[in-house]
Amino acid sequence: MKKNDEFPFAHARRITPLEVIAAEQAIQEQFGINYTRRGRPVKSETEKYQSVSIRLHPQVITWAKSEAEKQGVGYQTIINEALLKLVS
Repeated sequence: MKKNDEFPFAHARRITPLEVIAAEQAIQEQFGINYTRRGRPVKSETEKYQSVSIRLHPQVITWAKSEAEKQGVGYQTIINEALLKLVS
């Protein structure tokens, strides 16, 4: 008899989000383990950022990157904060 070492993933069905929630609840009830969602929290529609493509002068990018390094954040965050100060 031939031994099949690999699981046939191509024929396996995917579990639904409801099944995932049910499994998490069962584990929590049985073992007392509380699952926390990983990743960033969901933002409301007014807080979501919009992706854009924009050309900036090299001096602006250099300034933003140096400020970002000083503050330990990303350079896009620096540019966003500077623009928010102008519009607020």
